[in-house]
Amino acid sequence: MRKRIAVFASGFGSNLQALIDFSAKNDLVGDISLVFSNNAEAKALERAAKHGINSFHLDPADYANREEFEREILKVLEKERIDIIVLAGYMFLLTDLIISKYRNRILNIHPAILPSFKGAHGIKDAYDYGVKVSGVTVHFADAELDHGPIIMQEPVYIDQGDTVEKFEEKIHIVEHKIYPLAVQLLCQGRLRINGRKVEIL
Repeated sequence: MRKRIAVFASGFGSNLQALIDFSAKNDLVGDISLVFSNNAEAKALERAAKHGINSFHLDPADYANREEFEREILKVLEKERIDIIVLAGYMFLLTDLIISKYRNRILNIHPAILPSFKGAHGIKDAYDYGVKVSGVTVHFADAELDHGPIIMQEPVYIDQGDTVEKFEEKIHIVEHKIYPLAVQLLCQGRLRINGRKVEIL
C-alpha cells in the first residue's frame, strides 16, 4: 500500500525539491501528498504549488502554546490521511503530541555526523571547529533535538581551501542524494528499529 507523505519545511525547501525530483524518476512507494510550513514566505510552499502538491501554512504566533499549534497541524494531517512525516529544514522541535501519533514514522535530516554538531548551525559549527570530516545524518525524529535512531550517514570532507559556502554546497549534494533513499526505505517497510540501532531489511 502506497504511503502518503507530508513534508514539513520552514525555508528554501531544497530537500523537498530533491524528493520531488527523485519521485519523478523512481518509485518512492509513497506520494508527497502535503507540504506544511510555519513560515508564510517559505520557498517550499512555492515549490509545492509549482508541482501541484497540496500545502498549508500555520503561524505558531497565532496560538497560545505549541500544543495548540500542533493540534491544528494534526487535524490537517488526519484529514489528509498522512502516514509519514518528512522534516526538511523544519526549524521547530516537535512536541510529543505529534511524535507519539507518528512514532517511528517521522524522518529528519541533519547536516553533520550526529551526535556531533547538533542544532540549527551544524554546517558552520563543524567548519568553524576545524574538523576534516563532517557529513549528513538521516534519523528518526523523537522529542529530543537531533537525537533519534540513525538510519543513514555519509561523510563529507572539508578540503583545505574550502570556504564555508563551498562546504555547504558539498553537504547539500549529499543530503539530496541520501534523503530520498531513506524515505523510500521507510515507505517500503524496510527499516527495523532495535533500541538505538536501525536495521535495513
